[in-house]
Amino acid sequence: MATHSPSLVPLQSLQAPKDVSLSEIEAELAKIWQSYSVASDDSNTLAATRAATFTLVVYEPEETQQLLAALGFYTGPIDGIGGPRTEAAIRAAESSLGMKRDGKASPLLLEKLREALAKKSILVAVGEATRSPSYALDAAGAGIADAIASQNPCRIISLFPVAGEDEGVTAQVSAYCPINKQSRNALVCGEYIMLKGTENALERVASMVSSLVMGELPSILWWKATPSTDQALFDRLSKTCTAVVVDSSHFLTDPEGDLLKVAHMIQNQVQVSDLNWRRLAAWQELTAEAFDPPERRAAIREVDRIVIDYEKGNSTQALMFLGWLASRLNWEPISRSKEDDIYELQRIHLTAADGRAIEVELAAIPTADTGEVTGDLVSLKLTSTNLDADCCTVLCSETTGCMRMEAGGGAQSCRINQVTPLDDQKAETLLGEQLQRLGQDVLFEESLAVTAKILTIAA
Repeated sequence: MATHSPSLVPLQSLQAPKDVSLSEIEAELAKIWQSYSVASDDSNTLAATRAATFTLVVYEPEETQQLLAALGFYTGPIDGIGGPRTEAAIRAAESSLGMKRDGKASPLLLEKLREALAKKSILVAVGEATRSPSYALDAAGAGIADAIASQNPCRIISLFPVAGEDEGVTAQVSAYCPINKQSRNALVCGEYIMLKGTENALERVASMVSSLVMGELPSILWWKATPSTDQALFDRLSKTCTAVVVDSSHFLTDPEGDLLKVAHMIQNQVQVSDLNWRRLAAWQELTAEAFDPPERRAAIREVDRIVIDYEKGNSTQALMFLGWLASRLNWEPISRSKEDDIYELQRIHLTAADGRAIEVELAAIPTADTGEVTGDLVSLKLTSTNLDADCCTVLCSETTGCMRMEAGGGAQSCRINQVTPLDDQKAETLLGEQLQRLGQDVLFEESLAVTAKILTIAA
């Protein structure tokens, strides 16, 4: 089922990013709200107040947004949240740097931006720097980050780990307000705190970051990296915040091990949401729908052969889908094996409550273009060794089709459906939706518990 991106509402800057000392953060923010506590006499300036809703802590190891801002290409809040505004700034930078314009962060772009910033720093040092250009394009591209802020004004604390020498932690504060045409009263605005330093420097101020989380209000940690309780900063913040949000599509080095870490966190009573789980919604809904007709409802219990294909590079979606299916049908994992071939085949055996043997094959399909999300499901097939059972179901992505499933034979007797992906699978869009329904996701937790059982079986 397709979903719609949040509506776009522009943001007005009350306070552009301002350098402050760590001890001045709260005082500087308080000054902003005191300055705008009353509307101007001529009504040209509305009163503005901070949003006492929740705190969003964003751990952002990607430095593109910072570099774009330092070079004058990006004028929005430096919050680690991407979307159309950041993409517009990237296109402006690509054009200025003579690169192909695709609006996507890349290692080459980062290298070019770092070189440009180094050159600018040298010119500043010798007094030859010119004023940085101001690009209106990024404001015209106001999108997902602004939509998150407009629908969920809050305090955003962005943590930016940087490489190089440990020179402590620098801080900036800013404030932005969504402009709602229907509003005739005071603006309810978001406030932004940006902290930048080496990993060790940020870990030293972990307790201070925790103190910036607003009182008894909900707090969400969006950890845009591999979660690790061995990392002091993550360990402290995951215990401080009400909930942790991750995106397992970024688990590229050790997808299975990182997915197990998430399962262990849930076992330890940490409330975790995975944005990649949300991308499975259409596949789950169509699988359930295939067995909705009265004549097929009993057939789901006959399924004992499953093939799941996914884009090579990340197995987390395939494993979570299998965990979901097994948790709904009370299948118990018993063994797993791997084959070292082009498809990185995994063969998993489970047992149904009635003793039936279930065999599953997971295959990593090489693709020329992995798209925005690495490891997206490509296709799946549910069948039975009982040839009289009407349970054969094939689902396939609109973009890839079911060629491998059809090549296996028997597709003509199957119920075949194409899966329409979410309108926008980007993490920023999914986060905006997630913030609308904060709370425990029991289905995710039960499914991941079974996935963890599969992963702990020696392959």
